[in-house]
Amino acid sequence: MIIRRRLWALGSRLWGGCTVLLLIVVSACASAQKMDPATCPMHAQHMKDAKHYAGVDKRGDKAMGFSHETNTHHFLMFKDGGAIQVVPNDPKDADDLKMVRDHLQMIAGMFASGDFRLPMFIHDTTVPGTQTMKKLKSEISYKYEEIPNGAQVRLTTANPKGLQAIHNFMRFQIKDHRTGDPMVVTSSR
Repeated sequence: MIIRRRLWALGSRLWGGCTVLLLIVVSACASAQKMDPATCPMHAQHMKDAKHYAGVDKRGDKAMGFSHETNTHHFLMFKDGGAIQVVPNDPKDADDLKMVRDHLQMIAGMFASGDFRLPMFIHDTTVPGTQTMKKLKSEISYKYEEIPNGAQVRLTTANPKGLQAIHNFMRFQIKDHRTGDPMVVTSSR
């Protein structure tokens, strides 16, 4: 009988402790939901980032001639350079595919001649790597290639400074276009 009472008392204390813990968790969640953006220490940065990315998307759509929402971009880094790939989300959209391929053919030609004005317009800044890529234009190859359901510009070089510039360019593109592509160098395809 004494053992039963002690177990009952212990159980009551444990249950009471769980109840208190539950109330604390619920209270914390409720106050988190009521957080005022003005009190968020990162609010200004969030708003600045949102405005920047909206500008990148708007200028990019204008410069490319197609929507970033109906196409998927990839910026890939390889041991010998990298690749800029674009594939329409709808493989049956022949118009989008033509616009993608026309745009990337134009990009290959512009980059080969050292013209990086388009990325500067899209990102509203001097894109990392472009100054070196411009200086080393004769040592970097920009080859347009059609891939299944899309196209790519394949960037290759044997010059270590050119390679670093290409990788800096790709890392910036991955971040600013929010592609989620790997930020690491892989072997070429």
